[in-house]
Amino acid sequence: MGKFLSVFPWALFCCCFCWSSQADIFTSIGQMTDLIYTEKELVQSLKEYIKAEESKLAAVKSWANKLDTLTRVSTSDPEGYVGHPVNAYKLMKRLNTEWSELESLVLQDPSDGFISNMSVHRQYFPDEEDEKGAAKALMRLQDTYKLDSESFSKGKLPGVHSNALLTVDDCYDMGKTAYNDADYYHAVLWMQQSLRQLDAGEEAVVSKAEVLDYLSYSVYQMGDLPRAIELTRRLVAIDPSHQRAGGNLRYFERLLSKQLMELNQVEQPASEEPIQLGTYARPKDHLPERETYEALCRGEGVKMTTARRSRLFCRYHDGNRNPRLLLKPMMEEDEWDSPHIVRYLSFLSDDEIEKIKELAKPRLARATVRDPKTGVLTTANYRVSKSAWLEGEDDPVIARVNQRIEDLIDLTVETAELLQVANYGVGGQYEPHYDFSRRPFDSILKADGNRLATFLNYMSDVEAGGATVFPDFGAAIWPRKGTAVFWYNLFKSGEGDYRTRHAACPVLVGSKWVSNKWIHERGQEFRRPCGLTEVD
Repeated sequence: MGKFLSVFPWALFCCCFCWSSQADIFTSIGQMTDLIYTEKELVQSLKEYIKAEESKLAAVKSWANKLDTLTRVSTSDPEGYVGHPVNAYKLMKRLNTEWSELESLVLQDPSDGFISNMSVHRQYFPDEEDEKGAAKALMRLQDTYKLDSESFSKGKLPGVHSNALLTVDDCYDMGKTAYNDADYYHAVLWMQQSLRQLDAGEEAVVSKAEVLDYLSYSVYQMGDLPRAIELTRRLVAIDPSHQRAGGNLRYFERLLSKQLMELNQVEQPASEEPIQLGTYARPKDHLPERETYEALCRGEGVKMTTARRSRLFCRYHDGNRNPRLLLKPMMEEDEWDSPHIVRYLSFLSDDEIEKIKELAKPRLARATVRDPKTGVLTTANYRVSKSAWLEGEDDPVIARVNQRIEDLIDLTVETAELLQVANYGVGGQYEPHYDFSRRPFDSILKADGNRLATFLNYMSDVEAGGATVFPDFGAAIWPRKGTAVFWYNLFKSGEGDYRTRHAACPVLVGSKWVSNKWIHERGQEFRRPCGLTEVD
């Protein structure tokens, strides 16, 4: 296969935060924005280097022009020239002193400052895992929102017009990332886009033969022998001496001939339709409700009927006449009837949001999940975000928000978990999951009981994507900055409400910030008494 392209790591890191190079930078848009300022700083350093080089070159040119004039005069009559005592002195001086100064000037290296600056920041550069993670995030967005590779390549995302374009080499590298993971479905889509742009005349470092090599084999892996043969023949025509193409072609042709003989069929020409999204079936994965979940993320399949909508209301809520809410009750909207999900408007002010983000940002770390087999916290591809935990003692704003939550929902937060702040990265998501624990031996159950309820604050608007969806009953709740949503994870009996399995859809465009408070069972005995049945 073709030699892997070395790409300058344009996403750099601002030295004001001490992250390690293995920091999963791609999992937080908030932290990635700091890289922009470091890149700007390095561009300025690069400009200063160029200016220094130009200044040095200008000085050398000035010397050359002056000496050129002198030597033309001196060589026209060497004896007469040095016969003049002033010329003789200046010749001695030039060769003894000035040429040495010129040598020193030429030996000066203006790149030292730039190289030093690069060395300082290099330890914070995104690594290969970040680049790979970002590439996989694009593929995840491609799948979830049914976007073809050309849409990404041309920056045509839903509701967004951008000049963020992908070159032939970008598409090739995307395809190679998928290929190296044996993800031939995405390898085909991206290698095909790379080939399409090459065929359109776009210049690139990668050759058409390299693209065809990967594409033909990936198509073969997808089970499309006629098209694999056609692409390999095209490769042989471009590069007859290719080390694998001839052997692959003969193997593909024998394999197709054998299949046709077994099926008693005649060979049909390969489809002339270009490869695009939908040409090949996307492989199934671990998630049974994948199609339902992704459809909801696109705003499809939401089961908001006219009858259900008629049962949804809005009201002012004072937390059962809580003194802190009597004069300024909170606006409450029903988002769903059963299970009951409500949204509180203007729950957080812009100033509070900025303070929470300011406190969380230096503490952000890759979000983890509990391994269902071992119970150990670990990172997972189905949860792409960074999170931080804030205590009431960290700042009066956190204490005030905690108190406001308690006042509003009339449940104690004394046994609740700390306020978790999360920022989603490139294609950031959290696939369908339960907030409550289904493992009776979890340590969190021993002291404070299970997660009774979830209080989720939206701290940013999201340009596209990023909804909270409930596949079981077909609800989609869209982020609105400053609002909060609340639901119970357990019935009054303490049994888990399995309908509350939910997901954070991948962020297509924008930066999604949320914070949440998980309310536990202990301390709620008289605030939310048991019901008469298991599912009350």
